[in-house]
This record gives sequence, C-alpha cells and structure tokens, in this order.
Amino acid sequence: MSDGRRSHLDARAVALLLTCCAVWGLGQVAIKLTLAEIPPLLQSAARSAGATVLLLAWMRWRGEPIWPARATWRGGLAAGALFAAEFGCMFIGLQFTSASRMVVFLYMAPFVVALGMPFIARNERLTAWQTVGLATAFGGVVWAFAEGFSAAAAGPRQWLGDALGIAAAVLWGATTLVVRGSALARASAEMSLLYQLAVSALLLGAAGVLAGESWPEAPQAATWALLAFQTVVITFITYLGWFWLVRHYPATQISVFTLLTPIFGLLAGVWLLAEPLTARLVVALAAVCVGLWLVSTRRRRAAVAAATQEGAARVS
Repeated sequence: MSDGRRSHLDARAVALLLTCCAVWGLGQVAIKLTLAEIPPLLQSAARSAGATVLLLAWMRWRGEPIWPARATWRGGLAAGALFAAEFGCMFIGLQFTSASRMVVFLYMAPFVVALGMPFIARNERLTAWQTVGLATAFGGVVWAFAEGFSAAAAGPRQWLGDALGIAAAVLWGATTLVVRGSALARASAEMSLLYQLAVSALLLGAAGVLAGESWPEAPQAATWALLAFQTVVITFITYLGWFWLVRHYPATQISVFTLLTPIFGLLAGVWLLAEPLTARLVVALAAVCVGLWLVSTRRRRAAVAAATQEGAARVS
C-alpha cells in the first residue's frame, strides 16, 4: 500500500470502512455469546492480552520502537486504566442488557469528547449545531434508558446493564481526552493502542481474579472461535486498518462512516440473538446518529483527525 495521502475516498477505502463498521457492530454480539462460558473480566483481559502480543509482533516486524518514551508514561498509564474500566463496564453490562442496546449507549462517547475538548483546546468550543446535536443524542438516550425500568424490558436488571453502557461511553470519551491532552498525543497510534491493551490486560485480569472469576476448564470450540474473532479480527486487524485509513484519507470523510456501527450493531443483535427491536430503541438510535453527524461534521478538521484516530477504533 502506498504511503501517499488521498484527497477523497476511493473504492478500497469505502470497502475497508464498511468492513470495519460491520465487524465492530458484531463485537457486542460476540462478547455476549462468549459470556455463556467465559466471565466478563477474564474474557476482556484475555482479549486485550492476545491483541497486545499481536500488536508487539506487528510493531517489531515494522521496525517501530516497542518501549514507550518516558514522557508518555503518565498519559499512557491513565489511558490504559480508563480503557480497562471502560471495557469492564461494557463486558459486565452485557450480562444484563442486550447487545443492540449496548451499542447505542456506547455511542454517547463522541459527545463526551465534544463536551470535554474545550477544556483541553480553547479553539474547540462547541458551536450552536454541536449543542443541538448533543441535546438530540442525550434526549434519545434518556428515552431509551427509561425503557429499562418498564415491565416490557428484556430483564429485571436491564437498567443496570444500560447504566454500565453509559458509564463505558463516558470512560471511552475520557480516554480520548486523556490521549489528546497528554504527551501521548505525540506518540504513534500503535503506541497509544499498546498502552491501552497492555495496561487493561493486567488490570482486568487482576480484577477478574479478585472478583472470584475462573476460566472454564474446557471451553467449547465455538467459544474459542468467538474469542479469537474478538482478539484477532476486531482488536488487532480492524484497529490497524482504521489507523491506516486515518493516515491516508481525510478524517472528516471517514468519520461519518462510524455512524454505521450502531446500526450494524442493532441489526446484528436483533438478527443473531433475536433481541427485541422496540420503538424506543429505534428512536434512540436515530437521535444518536443525527446528533453524532451534527457534532462530527461541524468539528474542525484537525480535531476530527486526532479524536477519530484514538476514539473510533474502540467501538467494538
């Protein structure tokens, strides 16, 4: 592949973007199915650990430094801890709520970034359209969240899974803000991802042990396949593919494609897991997509490039 920058999306870029969004949309389904045998914290730790090994091998093959610069340690460790907390909330939350609902709540993360960026960069103040987008998305999420308390909810503790999904979105957004506001912003995308994967593997593994989780004695072949899909395809291949796109194509154009991920996720949950498709959830999805479009299309090009590179690669 050439290292030159492109001014527009070509057929190869569109195909790769559609593939990434579809794979990320399947991520919640893969996690939920794997939860039948592998508990949430240990599952997330195994996924991060496996992706760490693959990423280190990739960086070594590419001749990139695998030991981080001292200046990035503080930001890297903070980002890794937030990443661990985010995925801990997401994996635990999927025990109580549906995959299709989780992916909608997770997409509050870009709005957390939009709210927090003015505290990091003064030229990142919210415009009127961004404020409208935030309000639209927030209203949709509140509308969907209220369903978790109703008698028609999928389970009596669905509200807890929904709340953990929102917490995961806040943590995802906070991770992006830490990366943007620390020395890690000047590190390579691979190094930033390496911090998050390696630190989260350690913290989530320790949390799983402390929580009394145990690895199943003989997981079924399907469970291993699902875990491999999460580790190799989602956390390694598509993340690197996304980073390549950010480097070679206009971020303002590719960022719009992230709107497809919650749509793919909702459809995957309904189709593969027979999850209920309620009117409230459809309204919430539409509100989040419209709000995200308003926020992302009004953001400055440089801000979109940096925030997209760090944040959107973790939608799975």
